[in-house]
Amino acid sequence: MRFRQVVLLWMLAIGSAFAGWGQPAQQAQAVKGPDERMKTDILVVVAHPDDEGGVTPYLARAIYDQHKRVAVVFATRGGSGGNDLTREHGPALADIREQEARQACAKLGITNVWFLDGKDTASQNVLNSLANWGHGANLEALVRIVRLTRPEVMISWLPGVFIGENHGDHQASGALATEAFDLAGDAAVFPSQVTGATKRLEQYLENLTPWQPKKLYFFSDAEDQKRFDGTGPAYSVKEVSPSQKKPYWRLALDAATPHLTQFPNEIHQMTAMSDVQLDKFMEDPQHQWWTEPMTLIFGKATVAGKLTDDPFTNLNAVMTGGHEMEAHNPLACGDDWRVALGGPWYYYNAFRKEHGLGHLKVAEVPEIGIKAGTSLLVPLVIGHGKGKAGEIAIEVAAPAGWKVAHGAGKFALAQEDRTDLIVEIATPELGKEELKKGGTQEVVVRVAAEGNAIGEVKLKVALKGSALAQ
Repeated sequence: MRFRQVVLLWMLAIGSAFAGWGQPAQQAQAVKGPDERMKTDILVVVAHPDDEGGVTPYLARAIYDQHKRVAVVFATRGGSGGNDLTREHGPALADIREQEARQACAKLGITNVWFLDGKDTASQNVLNSLANWGHGANLEALVRIVRLTRPEVMISWLPGVFIGENHGDHQASGALATEAFDLAGDAAVFPSQVTGATKRLEQYLENLTPWQPKKLYFFSDAEDQKRFDGTGPAYSVKEVSPSQKKPYWRLALDAATPHLTQFPNEIHQMTAMSDVQLDKFMEDPQHQWWTEPMTLIFGKATVAGKLTDDPFTNLNAVMTGGHEMEAHNPLACGDDWRVALGGPWYYYNAFRKEHGLGHLKVAEVPEIGIKAGTSLLVPLVIGHGKGKAGEIAIEVAAPAGWKVAHGAGKFALAQEDRTDLIVEIATPELGKEELKKGGTQEVVVRVAAEGNAIGEVKLKVALKGSALAQ
């Protein structure tokens, strides 16, 4: 009886094996790919709602006439900004500005819009912004968005210190974008993002893919835009869009109209004008919102090409040899005492070297604009000879009427590799006529150690009627 059962099972198995002969081959199971609704050609990373307006003439060109897909990331929701339209401030204003930003982007057809968790920080110091944002957490979030959207090109604010608005949040968004550009393609960075889920509802393994964008560009809020001529591709904001029959500045202006909390008077005034009146109005240099032409400052690329190439030229060109320029380290290894300008300037020196951005424009003499009648802070980094303790002397040469409040004289330094100090200088109040004259003045800080001069730092300062806190 048992033998018959074994034979029967064997015959059934043979029959099952031959049952598929002559039948069509089994089709391969489809493996789901990434969400194509999220795919973008250009990822814009900025700090606040309305910052996208700094580059919208170019975005209008890319969207309408090059048929590129654009997404925007705002690092903050703008809760520390002013509200010139109604009364809300703080988190309530942030809620309103988020809606304004989404509406403004939608006017250009941009529907993929993200907000990070950065806190709107009103200062000129990028380090304040990075500290207040939660740098690491928001970098992780931005890397996730890069991997999700898989951009070919990224555009952000220029990380650097220049006289102008010089908003620390603007700079921080550029720093974050640069870091994300360099890290998103590395599977060892935030690995849970690029690890396949172990089961269908696994919530911590995200199943994304490492992604390396091809090119990174910047734009700046510096007063002197001419210094960036030739640093990247330039586009006329006055050129008429072939598809929209309007100049690109006009398309950008139309997209800016939802930002009423920030520019209510200007927007109401301009939207009430006829086309002829508006054209004439925008020809006045005092009313121009965008420089002509607009330059995209080249940051870096993983493909070969020329500095001034269109961002979408040679996206598949193989990079051959070459090397990135490195920024000079003012406290390079040595046995002697050394001094360098500290704070954001010192950070950017290391940042440019770390990220291969040594070619980026910097002010020939470090510069900053502050409100007249406030204190100027000159941060110093003292490099110790062989890490030893010792005495230094600091001497400050400031313009007439400026008073050194702190930081000049002799200081006994402990045994360490470097010491950070600050020189504080009270600047004078200026009348309207003096402020109209503009211009800059120079502060020089000289340092001696153990009786010998070790160097000096210079800072070019513009006193203004109003400015962000340093």
